[in-house]
Amino acid sequence: MQLRDYQKECIDIINSLKPGAYLSQMATGLGKTVTFANIRRRGRVLILSHREELVTQPKKYYDCSFGIEQGKHHSKEEEVVSASVQSIVRRLDAFSPDDFDIIICDEAHHAAAKTYKKILSYFHPRLLLGFTATPNRADGARLSDVFSKIIFKRDLRWGIKNGYLSDIFCRRVDIGYDLSGVHTKMGDYAPGELDEAMKDTSDAIAQAYREYAKGATLIFAVSVNHAQEIAKRIPGAVAVTGQTENRAQIIRDFTDRKIPCLVNCMVFTEGTDIPLVETVIIARPTKSDSLYAQMVGRGLRLHPDKEKLNLIDCVGITGTGSLCTAPSLLGIDISSVPEKERHKVQGDLFELPDKIVRASDTPASWIRNTEIVDLWAKEQSYDLHGINFFKMPDGSLTVSTGAETFVIPCQDELGNVDGKPIQEAIDELYEKLANDHQGSRQLWDISAVRRWGKDPATERQKNMITKKYKDLDCSELNKMQASQIISRIVNGRKVKNK
Repeated sequence: MQLRDYQKECIDIINSLKPGAYLSQMATGLGKTVTFANIRRRGRVLILSHREELVTQPKKYYDCSFGIEQGKHHSKEEEVVSASVQSIVRRLDAFSPDDFDIIICDEAHHAAAKTYKKILSYFHPRLLLGFTATPNRADGARLSDVFSKIIFKRDLRWGIKNGYLSDIFCRRVDIGYDLSGVHTKMGDYAPGELDEAMKDTSDAIAQAYREYAKGATLIFAVSVNHAQEIAKRIPGAVAVTGQTENRAQIIRDFTDRKIPCLVNCMVFTEGTDIPLVETVIIARPTKSDSLYAQMVGRGLRLHPDKEKLNLIDCVGITGTGSLCTAPSLLGIDISSVPEKERHKVQGDLFELPDKIVRASDTPASWIRNTEIVDLWAKEQSYDLHGINFFKMPDGSLTVSTGAETFVIPCQDELGNVDGKPIQEAIDELYEKLANDHQGSRQLWDISAVRRWGKDPATERQKNMITKKYKDLDCSELNKMQASQIISRIVNGRKVKNK
């Protein structure tokens, strides 16, 4: 197979690495499997995966002895061993800790899980290499606990801009579900509760298909029953579940347009190559960036018959839940966008950031910013030291002392900012504020702000706000709410320019 230039670049970087644990990010469709299969081998290689399709997939890319550790299959000292995590974690006694020179974690966003950590703590490879399209984990476990450095990154934006992946048109369709009472389990919606909350949505999903789908359509459902109910309502559609036989033939018929629509339940999220997908409908709500990106990724392959992917997010009421939708693909949080404005966040993928900024640039969302920051810090287990941060749409954090504005950029996939953990950056900023800006503590310390902020907004504050927003009713604002609005007005342009 002829390697692409970026694949060669990644391989060259890896071949020159010193011993250690490293992470590479490649968007779905950019060929991470063929890339890691061409890494120079100095000894035996172990590939760790978590699904059947992923365990067997790499074999076609290797020209050496290849063993499998999964279910009834056992390896026999082959040069390359591909193993399911669930199997090998119970067979560690069959291996020596020094058996493998390189260990590769496919879909490495799973590598912070306990089963992976047990395996990785047992072996002592020269190189531990993680490959993933989506480094973020829904449960907040940080990959920095496993990998020390991101050595290569070609994300979705890069893949689309450079013509390797399909562009995306994004659409939001409200199908009327209510997830506000669904609990979170392992960082995502609890499956049983989610299924119950989505049980009456099949008609609305089928209607969304009829109104907005174009060409070969792949729908993601929440359960086997949900998939079957949706398929019943779409002429010619086929439901595909874990028990479905002849999946390969079904995919061929789908690609040949004999089947107009496939409705699946967690079957086509990872490791399945479907040559032609023109529309993806996300009817499986998720809080997981990685799961969402994997679902969308099934439609990112280029095809002569496809101009761009038609992505349809089925949305509804989520309460405080952080539902992943198209902006999540760019790492953009839309929690600051008022519900009544979110219908505006659709169009070509790379138009969304500007639309989100405009839709969220409202006093109503600025007033909620403290709540948004607190929720984010709780989900990520960060200690903000009581800093009165304002979270910008791009994920950066800003805090003002009146005379000066400090900015912490958005963290990368390992939770780092400028090469160090974001918690360290927050700690350093707190130390600076505490040592050098005690005189303005009433502005940067959230406890102090809340104490004086309960009183009604001052006339000076109201005048500053109405100068910018003449029609805004400031009569019910308190000082803290007014200060949030003023902070965004004053500091927004500074952060944008940086």
